[in-house]
Order: sequence, then structure tokens, then C-alpha cells
Amino acid sequence: MEKVIYVVWRDAATTVDTFSQQLREVLAPKLKALGVKSLRINVADSAVAAATNIWQKHSKPPVEAIVQVWLDSAIALRRAPIDAAIAAVSARHAAYLVTESVPILNTLHPARHGHRTEGFAQIALFPHLVSITHEQFLQLWQESHTTVAIETQSNFEYVQNCVVRALTPGAPEIHAIIEEGFPTAAMTDPQVFFDAKGDQARFDHNLKLMMESVGRFIDMGRIDVAPTSQYPMF
Repeated sequence: MEKVIYVVWRDAATTVDTFSQQLREVLAPKLKALGVKSLRINVADSAVAAATNIWQKHSKPPVEAIVQVWLDSAIALRRAPIDAAIAAVSARHAAYLVTESVPILNTLHPARHGHRTEGFAQIALFPHLVSITHEQFLQLWQESHTTVAIETQSNFEYVQNCVVRALTPGAPEIHAIIEEGFPTAAMTDPQVFFDAKGDQARFDHNLKLMMESVGRFIDMGRIDVAPTSQYPMF
């Protein structure tokens, strides 16, 4: 079993809610018929419109959606029909083979197939700093930063996708795709986001720890962060 994440961009003439509907109601059944084993769709639809303070937009146009699929094989020949189905509902896409690690399993708001998961899912896509090796990046990110991310935030789900390689020509260089589930209130209240509701000192402390930690390995000038609705389809 292999996991592939497609970064998908909508046509500017299509509204984000229409795009979300197309991904869930048009694309999802096609992918199921093509033999995809499991599918999760993340899209920045109107349900997360309030989270304007969370966006970090490096890519142009900005990243608004990812499609996460689990396949028996991600080799080009087997993947071609899936690529074509995704191309049919998007203006552009880039595919990445990833390995998945789940430091926090979502047991607070369990996902239901075909339904929007409670709260929102923040996705982040980034390359690591050029000043560190890939081995150093993995050590800093997964072995050191993981604890910081858990202890300083109100995340109830934490998924780390390490990019093995890009699968489509011209795919932007990224080394990691992260998904974190947060409570709805975290969309508009930074103190809730950083697990410090009503406690300015704790908020300042957690924010400082987080920024110091990510600054060790993330190229902050080339990061994309977006609030999304999470739809586990099957």
C-alpha cells in the first residue's frame, strides 16, 4: 500500500464551494471506481472562511486543497487513470509519494465517511532549509519538533507526511505535508490555537517555543499554510 498526496488548484472561475463539491461528489466516486483504497479530501471552503489569520500563501495561486489517496501501487502506469480523473476537476495538480506518521490519532472527533470532520484541519507544505541535510531535517522535525507541536497547540489530530519524491513533472519542491486538526474556536482565537485560552503568558510562551522550533528546519519563506475542511470519503 502506498500513499499519494495530490495538491490541487481550482480554476479561478470556479468558486471554492463549487470546487469542494466537485472534489467530493464528482471526483470521489470516480476514484473509488478506479480502485483507490481510501480517500481524504481537504479543501479551504466557506466553512473555514473565518480563519483568515492562519493563511500563509507562498504559492501562486495559493494552495487551497489536497487530495490524499491510498493505492496498491503508485507507479505511473497504475496511477495514470487517477491522475486523469484529478486533472479533469482541477486547473492544475502536483502529486507526491509520501510516508505517513500519525503522532496524534483523532479520537476526540472521530472522522465519518462522507461527512465534514468537526473543527478544521490546518495543512502545511514546505521544503526544509537548504542549510541542513535531509537526515538532519527528519531528526529535527519528527524526533524533536513533534513534542513541541503537541505540547504548545490544541491539535486533536497530527499527521506528518514525509515526501519521498514528486510523481508529476514540474511539481514544486516540498519535503513535508502536515495536517493538524483543531477546534473551531482556534480559527479566530490564537490563544485557543496555542492551547492557552485566557492565559497571555502561556500563549506567549507556546508561540515562542513553536517559532523557535520550526525555525530550525522549515524554509519559512517557502511555506504554504491553509485552513481546510476535512472530508474523509472512504
